[in-house]
Amino acid sequence: MTSVDEPARSGTRTRDAARTRAEILDVATREFARAGYDGARVDEIAARTRTTKRMIYYYFGGKEQLFTAVLERAYGVIREAEQVLDVEHLDPVAAIRRLAEVTFDHHERHPDFIRLVSIENIHDAQHIASSESLASIGSPALDVIRRILAEGRRSGLFTADVDAVDLHAMISSFCFFRVANRHTFGALFGRDLVAPDQRAHYRAMLGDMVIAYLTAERAAD
Repeated sequence: MTSVDEPARSGTRTRDAARTRAEILDVATREFARAGYDGARVDEIAARTRTTKRMIYYYFGGKEQLFTAVLERAYGVIREAEQVLDVEHLDPVAAIRRLAEVTFDHHERHPDFIRLVSIENIHDAQHIASSESLASIGSPALDVIRRILAEGRRSGLFTADVDAVDLHAMISSFCFFRVANRHTFGALFGRDLVAPDQRAHYRAMLGDMVIAYLTAERAAD
């Protein structure tokens, strides 16, 4: 009986541990995004979960490792979206526009990701630098962008001498600014960058800007 039941119990423990870790990460994500790295408290995170501070340390090792795990999962979500991006059937212009839309949609749906990245920049990306998985994660989108840029140049559609990293930064900067600076921009200029009735406008605007840059006529040196 023991030999039959033990695998089942082991499987149950594994599932329970996975659920507990996921719950801790869910709560920790919200707490770090709300209070920042310095302001967040492991006690508070434990109080908002069905576990204890001791178990959080057991699963993650400490506050620093917990924050790193939160970042790893947050970046993993957007990398998954990039990995399933299907633009092979599109022409270069439509493909770049689709890539920009995916980034736009992700950043809008995950404001906590924006806050976490802002917090990590305040800390000079020290947690990312110490994470083996984040240091090597790269971006699947870069490979897609490289292929699209190469095809666009071969076809004569793209004239800009830009690499994949710069174009990725160009797209991400607009998407990031729109969410991260929503409140300050609104206070200064009286416009809500994430207002639902302006969503289609800004989504199209991003694609238009990127395509205009890539296809602009350029004077010879």
